[in-house]
Amino acid sequence: MSTPTTTDQRSRMPNPLAFLPEMAEVGEALHKALRNGPIPPTTISLLQLRAGQILGSTYFAIRETGYLRRLGESEERITAVATWQDATYFTDAERVALELVEAVLTPNPSGERVPDELYARASAHYDDKAMWSLIMAIAHIGFFTPAALIAKPIPGMPPGQNYSA
Repeated sequence: MSTPTTTDQRSRMPNPLAFLPEMAEVGEALHKALRNGPIPPTTISLLQLRAGQILGSTYFAIRETGYLRRLGESEERITAVATWQDATYFTDAERVALELVEAVLTPNPSGERVPDELYARASAHYDDKAMWSLIMAIAHIGFFTPAALIAKPIPGMPPGQNYSA
């Protein structure tokens, strides 16, 4: 039995830019805000990897794993994102970022998703500008979630080549 490759895969839908070219501007603005912000790229990719895991998106999980590898992250840290609560590989600031993305993306039937206590712990590590950058890193995933889950871009393929014709 052969292992499927990204070239064997097809997206459900064609590239959205053929239909909504303005999406490129919105996406690029989000990417630029994150690149120019005070949050380290590793922290952004860690929280976006965790978001991909929570959302069940292979596309996000593979994309962020690749980014983390290119940033020089160890396989142990990458793998441990799924179990970050028990893993010793993360700083306190990274932990609160991971907890924040989980709180935002996980329904809480018994109360507020982001309680004051979590916000207070996050703001102890991040000033207002950094908090807004964290919020935008989560929003970035939120913006692309419907495309990732409905259109199913091809995991592991670069933007612009991740949709079948």
